[in-house]
Amino acid sequence: MAQKLDGRVAYADLLRSFATLAVIVLHLAGSQLGSVSVGSPAWDVFNLYDGLVRWCVPVFVMLSGMFLLDPKRSLPLPKLLFHNALRIFISLLFWGGVYALAELWEAGKPLNWDSVQSALLGVLRGNTHYHLWFLFMILGLYLITPVLRAFVRGAGRGDFLWLFLLCFLFASLLPTAFRLWPNATAVLRVWYDRLSLQAVLGYAGFYVAGYYLKEFTIGRLTEAVIYILGALGAFAAVWGTRALSLRAGGLDDTLYGYFAPNVVCFAVAVFVLFRYVLGVSEERSRRQSLNTAARVSFGMYLVHDLFLMLLRHFGITTLSFAPALAVPVLAAAVFFASFLVSWLLSKLPFLGRWLT
Repeated sequence: MAQKLDGRVAYADLLRSFATLAVIVLHLAGSQLGSVSVGSPAWDVFNLYDGLVRWCVPVFVMLSGMFLLDPKRSLPLPKLLFHNALRIFISLLFWGGVYALAELWEAGKPLNWDSVQSALLGVLRGNTHYHLWFLFMILGLYLITPVLRAFVRGAGRGDFLWLFLLCFLFASLLPTAFRLWPNATAVLRVWYDRLSLQAVLGYAGFYVAGYYLKEFTIGRLTEAVIYILGALGAFAAVWGTRALSLRAGGLDDTLYGYFAPNVVCFAVAVFVLFRYVLGVSEERSRRQSLNTAARVSFGMYLVHDLFLMLLRHFGITTLSFAPALAVPVLAAAVFFASFLVSWLLSKLPFLGRWLT
């Protein structure tokens, strides 16, 4: 039975907090991968950190599906559209505007009416800061949530597993094979394109998997296999990327992709690990602290890149001192600064709940 506090699932809160930290590590480590030589000590450090947190975005999607697809939770269409989806849309516009202005400042451009107007119009056209892509994707998942909720209400375990097989095959395994071995898979690629199985492409597989892994208990043997595949997936993300990049003479991020088979296995293993192994202290004060961090994790994701921009402005990067130390130290600093700002924003009357 999952531990709960005030109706929240403890392992999900813990996982959400760790995923937020992992995103920050990802952005810090990845920011310098292209500025150092492949195979150099610094590159190896950045590749190690980057590869070991590739699970974070799929897990965020799984956490959303874990709750929003649960038929036991009431989610009428008006609530989905005018609460859940509207919150994402408002956050997208607000933070898109904030980052548009921040980019002008970072580039040293004047903040006059014309530049501000151009930047804000760009947001309305969908030209937003790089990390806000996640909000567009989540909005898309919200739009198909009623259909997926109908599926999970009537689906048995076999139906779920068939869906996951299709998703893994057509959204993960085959696209990765096409990228790694384009000539050898040319004929298979023709069949793949003509089948046009759009329904199992994209992030819907992760979304449904979050609900499935919460609702259905897995056996010990299956759990062990998942951990083994997850460990192999992490190994492939780090050492496979290194091998491919050395061969290419530059970063080859094929095994970094969120749909790469190794990352899929890695993300599922992390979710299962938190679900079945990593407990949370029963001490109420600790669980309340965790609850607070998880509640503002969305705002932390949105605001954290402002602090990365500030670090760049002051010339502080993960190359400013030993990379092995710089990545975790700067990640911790950005994490806590983002938490503080997000928590303060969440206290704003009315607006707080829409922006964090």
